[in-house]
Order: sequence, then structure tokens, then C-alpha cells
Amino acid sequence: MDINGKIGIVTGASSGIGTAFSSALIENGATVYGLARSTQKLENIQKKMGEQFIPITLDITDYKAVEQWIQDTFSEQNQPDILINNAGLGRFGEVDKLSIKDWDDMIKTNLSGTFYMTRKLVPFMKTNESVCHIINIASIAGKIGNPQLTGYNASKFGVRGFSEALFKEVRYDGIKVTCFYPGSIATNFFEQVDMDTHSNMMQPGDVAKVMVNILQTPDNFLINDITMRPLNPKPPSEQ
Repeated sequence: MDINGKIGIVTGASSGIGTAFSSALIENGATVYGLARSTQKLENIQKKMGEQFIPITLDITDYKAVEQWIQDTFSEQNQPDILINNAGLGRFGEVDKLSIKDWDDMIKTNLSGTFYMTRKLVPFMKTNESVCHIINIASIAGKIGNPQLTGYNASKFGVRGFSEALFKEVRYDGIKVTCFYPGSIATNFFEQVDMDTHSNMMQPGDVAKVMVNILQTPDNFLINDITMRPLNPKPPSEQ
């Protein structure tokens, strides 16, 4: 894909790798609809990135709002080319102490939100004459289960299964599907679970470079999943 001139949608665009993805797409000539719940953060990002970043305040767990926005925004004259389902959250804890709300929030954001966006954008991608690409951001937690991550693992294993089935379903419609399984990235995600970031974690910009490389593969070339990790994941203080 030649990213220049393409239309992309990035969920969870207000911070972390979502912001890095948006920036990388814009640097390569795309127009990006950046979705998040924080209007102020999105507007601040637009001030830095310019008019090619279109801020959209939207809660992806609200399927009616998602459907309405897609219906109002896209048409045969304005077709999406790239969807990056990036929005996600983590709530960690022992299974008997994990609250119903934390479980529901993870499933709705990490898994259902990905479904809500994809199901309404795929019809537009099917009629797009160009090859389109959907990138779902899972986690290494979508491949490996660990204690105190039951809810997070479940949601990310779900993204893995969804992506695998989706890629086989839409490949003949000219739609690529790639699932990312990143290890630790130095973002504010770890603030949600009361953990500190450190310099040995991957950097958002480096993950965004991988995303660009995946998008730029030839039209009949598909990398359907990719795992990335820090070579040395330990904090410098523990070495």
C-alpha cells in the first residue's frame, strides 16, 4: 500500500502508541480520524499534527454511537483504507478479587469495541477499489496466560481469535488483517496497573515504524500476525 492519500482510523489515538500510529500515518501522507474519549487531548494532538489529524470524540464501547459516526462520515466518496483497532485497557488482579466492572470494561473496550468498529467499516472496505488493511492491537497477553491477568488475557485472546477468523473471511475482498502482539511498551498503559515504565521497554515510535512497514507491503503480500518484544525486558535497576 502507498499510504500517501489514504484515509485511516485509529482508536485510542489520544495517547501512547495510538498517538504514535497517527503521527506515522500522517508523516506518510494519510489523513487520520483519531478516536478517543478525551476531546481536550485530541485537540492538543491536532495542534501538533495539523489538519490531517481529525479529532473524533467517541466511546467505542457505545455501538450505537460508533454506527452513527461511521454512517455520517463514510460514503462511496469518502472510503476508509486503514483501520487500527488500538484502544485498550488493563485491570489486573486475582480472579476472585477482579470486579465485574473491571471485567466488563476490558471485554467491552478491548474486544467488543474492535468488533463494533470493524463490522461497520468492512462494508465500505469491500467496495473500495484499493486494497485495505485492518490492524488489531492485541498483546503478548493474547498468546500467553499469566496469573492475575485472567480478564486481560481473555480479552486479548479474543482479539487473537477474532483477527484470525477475520483475515480468512475478508482476504478475498481485498482486505488485509494483521494482529500485533507487542510486549511491554513505554506508555501510560502501565499507569493503569500501577507499574513504572523503564528504558528497556519498547518505544511507541518504534512500534509505529513496524506498522508502517506492514502497511507498505505489496498488495498480494500479507503478514497476518507479528510478535514484538524488548530484547532485554528487565528494568536497568535489576541488571
